[in-house]
Amino acid sequence: MYLALVFIAYFIDFLFGEFENLKYFKHPIIIIGNYIKWFEKKFYKDSIFRGFLLTFSLLLIIFIITSIIELFDIFILEAFLCSFAISSKMLYDSVKKITTSTNPRYDISMLVSRDTTNLSNSDINKAAVETYAENLSDGVIAPMFYILLFGLVGAFIYKGVNTLDSMVGYRNKRYEKFGKVSAILDDILNYIPARITAILIALFFKSKKAFKEFTKYGKKHESLNAGLPISAMALALNIKLGGPTSYFGKIKDKPFFGEGKENIEKTDISKALEFKSKFDLFMVSFFIIYLISEFFL
Repeated sequence: MYLALVFIAYFIDFLFGEFENLKYFKHPIIIIGNYIKWFEKKFYKDSIFRGFLLTFSLLLIIFIITSIIELFDIFILEAFLCSFAISSKMLYDSVKKITTSTNPRYDISMLVSRDTTNLSNSDINKAAVETYAENLSDGVIAPMFYILLFGLVGAFIYKGVNTLDSMVGYRNKRYEKFGKVSAILDDILNYIPARITAILIALFFKSKKAFKEFTKYGKKHESLNAGLPISAMALALNIKLGGPTSYFGKIKDKPFFGEGKENIEKTDISKALEFKSKFDLFMVSFFIIYLISEFFL
């Protein structure tokens, strides 16, 4: 168990986010993304096997590099690197921006893959809440879960799979076969974290309804995992998320998640974002308990 590593990595992200001002340091996820682009450009073929080679080669490289770094046993270096796998501050800041933006339609287009040109204010706000809830699992809880279990190696194996899924894990003509392996792996790795995220949302917002019914609505989503935190957030805030959504010029008849109001306001985004302050308090409290147990018990 790498409990101390989880705490310090989270607090580094809390304080510094993505370290955007570092001149001579490239974000590890950008490096992973560049490798995926390079492999696709050189070796793409409409084939499950080629997609497997992409996934296998990337994860092997990640495993070798992170294992070598772990051999040096420099805790602060590992915590620094693990913080790049956690996106709590960046996610919060990106979604928070929607509530104050003079051009929220443009800003939401930077966060979602749906068509944004004709979105109403309510649709923009809905997209912001949905992407926040879904990415709480992918960007916060899941990487912390794998840091806790497997340290630096676990953090970047997870982020490698997650980045693969976000780049090639689409069900379309180009990626249906090529991205299948990474999409399946992403479903497997997010299975437990997505459920933990939904439960945390229900607990932090003190919503019995969310706790009892997030699976009822979440299982309607085409994704094995994504609908669970979205449904938990909708139920906790008493709003209705999901519904017909336009992607690449075509309306996708998505199910609804939740039972509340359909007109989503900026105040609903702000309420959803309260998760971060509640989770921060949870982490601080847990860290204090950890320190007491380490030094006094």
